Amino acid sequence: MTHIAVDIGASSGRLVIGDIKNGKLTIEEIHRFANGFTERNGTYYWDIDHLLTEIVKGLAYAKTLGVKRCTLGIDTWATDYVLVDQEGKRVQEVIAYRDKRTERTIEKITKHISKKDIYEKTGIQFLSFNTLYQLYEEKKENLEKTKMIMTVPDYLGYKLTGCAVTEVTSASCTQLLNVKEKDFDQDLLQLLSIEREQFPPFSYPGDMLGYVRNEYFPDYDLPETKVIIVGSHDTASAVAGVPAAEKNWAYLSSGTWSLIGIESDTPIITEKSLFYNYTNEWGVFGTYRFLKNIMGMWIIQEVRRHLTKDYNFAQMVDEARKAPPCKQFINFNDQRFFNPDNMVEEIQKYCRETLQPVPQSTGEIARCVFTNLAILYSLSIDEIESISGRTIDSLYIVGGGSQNDFINEMTAAVSRKTVFAGPSEATAVGNILIQLIAEKKLANLQEGRNLVLNSFSIKRFDPRESGNEALKEQFKQAVFSWICTEYRLHKKN
Repeated sequence: MTHIAVDIGASSGRLVIGDIKNGKLTIEEIHRFANGFTERNGTYYWDIDHLLTEIVKGLAYAKTLGVKRCTLGIDTWATDYVLVDQEGKRVQEVIAYRDKRTERTIEKITKHISKKDIYEKTGIQFLSFNTLYQLYEEKKENLEKTKMIMTVPDYLGYKLTGCAVTEVTSASCTQLLNVKEKDFDQDLLQLLSIEREQFPPFSYPGDMLGYVRNEYFPDYDLPETKVIIVGSHDTASAVAGVPAAEKNWAYLSSGTWSLIGIESDTPIITEKSLFYNYTNEWGVFGTYRFLKNIMGMWIIQEVRRHLTKDYNFAQMVDEARKAPPCKQFINFNDQRFFNPDNMVEEIQKYCRETLQPVPQSTGEIARCVFTNLAILYSLSIDEIESISGRTIDSLYIVGGGSQNDFINEMTAAVSRKTVFAGPSEATAVGNILIQLIAEKKLANLQEGRNLVLNSFSIKRFDPRESGNEALKEQFKQAVFSWICTEYRLHKKN
């Protein structure tokens, strides 16, 4: 039996084959495709039909490689949803979370239910694009036509199998689940004028969804495909793929977003976790992902898009290494960096407003981004230790961003933690691990993580390496400068 992970991010998707061979986990990407939102009449949309078609194309290609039977798991980003009517058709196109319709919605909702009450119910951090706020801004006539509300991965699974479920790792990110009742919160649903019955029954990682209905896709020759529920929120699968064997570790899933946190058996909901805006997303096999969202590689992706010269990411890292030490300290979690018209200009504008040197060259801008992300990661580790009462000894960086040795070195230096980097395809790896556990090829998640540790090259970055003392001192200066610049900016506004 072959196992295939469908892993779709904000900019691309892929189908990856994985299995255990000679005691090691092997993976191979067999199909890759582009993704991205487009603007139409002032609204940002995803092309969900394109994603479905590419999944089917990938399965058809797997058949040409000799795959006759396989399992399949789907993970994507969270928070966005699909409205489905009585006939199983979409009520409208899928609006992307970077759309501007929810910029002020948190303020609207917290006039009815306080932030404290929402957080105590859900344990989820306040992000303007959470499903709670998107549904609040949804047209009422669309909701009245809706029989089922699904997250993006659940909808893709539904279109493949005809089976509708609500997978919990994605559902928790809606900020609509009550952590004590383990169900959708009635007060929040009532605020949205939504019924519990509009959400399909819960499913959990390791459950079977159903078989792909090959008759739905008569133009393709497909293998017999059993769809298994995985951590359908890509971060849930990424954390499952973290190759940690020791205690006292944290993770950083580094991609479009940087998600930094710890795995916990129980949610951590306190005044301090609310103050620092930490979230308790439901994880695989009854765990919780206690983490913070940080604006991650999206920043450098957007910088690259607006440069006058075409650099690849490796070249941008080289330019950053050659640039002088960063003298700009920027809080990239500020809403202004969420989806600006031009990221380069927004960074420069921020520096002018906060009376800091304005980066000009590609190297200066890239180094500014990388340095400040490392600072954000380090500050978050300090916060996690303070909130959870745990001591963190090591940080595992996984995902595409784990290949950026420059950030890894700086993060080890300023956080004073040992950093392990890899695998870069942790999301697909975690997706496949859950399929292997469901098929009883692995006993449990820890056995899977040990397998990952012994199957992939994991880089180590030691905070005690020479040359890092200067970075540690720079970090101290950065924190003080950051406080001053943020104070000046908010005072001005």
